[in-house]
Amino acid sequence: MSIAGPADSFAEQVLPYAGQLHSVALRLTGNPANAEDLVQETYAKAYAGFRAFEPGTNLRAWLYRIETNAFYNTYRARCRRPEVLLESLEPAEAEHPATSSAEDAALAEMPDPALIAALRGLPSQMATTIYLADAEGYRYAEIAEITGVPIGTVMSRLHRARKRLRTVLVDHLRSDVSQRAA
Repeated sequence: MSIAGPADSFAEQVLPYAGQLHSVALRLTGNPANAEDLVQETYAKAYAGFRAFEPGTNLRAWLYRIETNAFYNTYRARCRRPEVLLESLEPAEAEHPATSSAEDAALAEMPDPALIAALRGLPSQMATTIYLADAEGYRYAEIAEITGVPIGTVMSRLHRARKRLRTVLVDHLRSDVSQRAA
C-alpha cells in the first residue's frame, strides 16, 4: 500500500463535509476567521485519528464530535487565561454590527426582533442543540453524538429551549398587547 492511498481515501471521504463543518464552526465560534481555524483543526485531528474511525459508522457525526471537542478544548483553555480586551477599556460604537455566523445571517432576515432576541438569549448548550435540530435538521441520535451527551439530554435541552422561547415570546406578546391598549 502506498503512502498516498490513505490520504486520498481520507480526502475523498471527509472533504464533502467541509461546508457542513464550516456552518457548525460558525455557529460555535461566531466568527468566520475562528470558524476557519476550527475546521482546519478538525481536519488535522481527524486525519491523525483516521485509522481509529470504524468504516460503516457515521463519519459526519464523528467529524462533528472532533470539531465540538476541539472547540470546547480551546474555549476551556481561553477561560484559564483571562484576556483584557481593548473594547472593555474604551466603549466602541458599532455603526452596523457585522454578521458573524450563518445563524446571525438567518436571524437578521427574520422580521420579528423579539424572536431574534429570544434565540440569542438562550444558553450556549441550548442554542447549539436547537440550532442543530431545527436549523440543520439533525436527529436526536446525531445531535447526541455530535455534542457528546446522551439522547435524553438532547431531548431535554430541546424541550427546555423551546419552552423558554415560547415563554419569552408570549411575555413579549402580552407586553406588546398591553402597550397598544394603553
